Amino acid sequence: MLASFALTGYAGIRLLAGGQWPLVLVWFAGAALLHDLVLLPLYALADRALVRWTAGTGRTRVRAAYVRVPAALSGLLLLVWFPLIAGAAGGASAAHYEATTQLPGGVFLSRWLLITAGLCALSALWLLVRTVQRRLCGAPRRRSETKQRAAPGA
Repeated sequence: MLASFALTGYAGIRLLAGGQWPLVLVWFAGAALLHDLVLLPLYALADRALVRWTAGTGRTRVRAAYVRVPAALSGLLLLVWFPLIAGAAGGASAAHYEATTQLPGGVFLSRWLLITAGLCALSALWLLVRTVQRRLCGAPRRRSETKQRAAPGA
């Protein structure tokens, strides 16, 4: 935890040393407002739709997790790398990235899409393996399915 605070302090000092701290504060406040007022209701609504869509399966929470995890990881990557993903090969962000790292900057959209597809495929494969494993091993049923309630007074 102390190492995390030290790293955060170092990054904060480096970020604010450039004299652009007002822009950092505006960005931070804007990001918080954008998340709380726009993004949170959107992904809460998408999650409700997912749960409702899988409601008939009986394993709503389990199956929904196989969509939530790759979607969350893909969204996190999009959030972190959005300027480079959204900017075409000739964008200012890509040009700055190329000048700083000497690496091509116009490949982020295709790489993000490939990573997203890979995460979804890995999640689908994992769900398939778990489903087959459960059926082959004859996984015990949940207690509510096997337990019979005795009639009162019986």
